[in-house]
Amino acid sequence: MRKPLVVANWKMNLDLKSGPALARDVADGLRRLDSHANVDVAVCPPATMLTTIAQVLSGTGVAVGAQDAYFEPGGAFTGEVSAAMVRETGATYLIVGHSERRHTIGHLEDDRIINLKLRAAQHAGLLPILCVGETLGERQAGQTLDVLTFQLTAGLVGARLTGADDLVVAYEPVWAIGTGLNATAEQAQEAHRHLRNELTRLIGPLADAIRILYGGSLKPDNADSLLAQPDVDGGLVGGASLKAESFLGIIRAAIGTRAK
Repeated sequence: MRKPLVVANWKMNLDLKSGPALARDVADGLRRLDSHANVDVAVCPPATMLTTIAQVLSGTGVAVGAQDAYFEPGGAFTGEVSAAMVRETGATYLIVGHSERRHTIGHLEDDRIINLKLRAAQHAGLLPILCVGETLGERQAGQTLDVLTFQLTAGLVGARLTGADDLVVAYEPVWAIGTGLNATAEQAQEAHRHLRNELTRLIGPLADAIRILYGGSLKPDNADSLLAQPDVDGGLVGGASLKAESFLGIIRAAIGTRAK
C-alpha cells in the first residue's frame, strides 16, 4: 500500500514571522496525531522562506519543498532560482507544472519547459511533484483523459524513473481550484486511475508505487471521501494549508483512510 503524502502549497502568502509559526504548529500538531508515522508531510513556502522553514522543521519529520525553480543550472537568468539552489536550502521536493504556472502566471509554461524543470529537479536530487490537469473548457469538451495523457507523457520525456522516490504526480482539475466548483470523489478517482494506467504504459509495474495526489481545492470537509479513493494517495493543498487546524484535518483524513 502506498504511504499517503500531504503537501502544503503556501503560494505567495505569509511572511518570515507567520510562516515559521505555521510550520511549528503543523509539526507540533502532526507529532500529536495517532499513527502520524503512516503519512508523509511536506510544506512548500515562498522561496524567500525556504532556508528558514527548513531550519524550523529540521528533525520534525516534516519535509520542505519549493513551488518552482528554473531548469538551467546557472547563468544570466535574472529573478530565477535553480534546482540546485533550492536543494541547498534543505528542501527535498519541487513542484513543477502547477496549474497557475501553466495558465495564469507570466508567459505561461508549456510542457517542454515543465519537462526541463522536472529533469533539473531530479538532477539536483529533488523529488519532483508533476502537476497535470484539465481546464473547465477541456472537461466540457470531453477532453479530460486526453489532456492528462498528453501532459503526463510530455512531462516525463527523458526523466529518470527507477523507483517510487523519483516522482510524485498531482492531479489538479483547474476548474475546481478557487472557483466554487468541486470534483466529486468519483471524478477524482477516474482521473487518478487513468493516470495510473498511463504511468503503467510508460514505466511498467513501477507505476503501482508512484503516489498520485489530488490538488483541486482539498479541504477537511471533502478530504475523507476524496482520499478514500483507491488511486488517490494524498493531497496537494492550497488555501487550506494556510491554517494549521485545516491542514492537520486533511492529514488526519489521509491517515484514517489508510487505516481502514
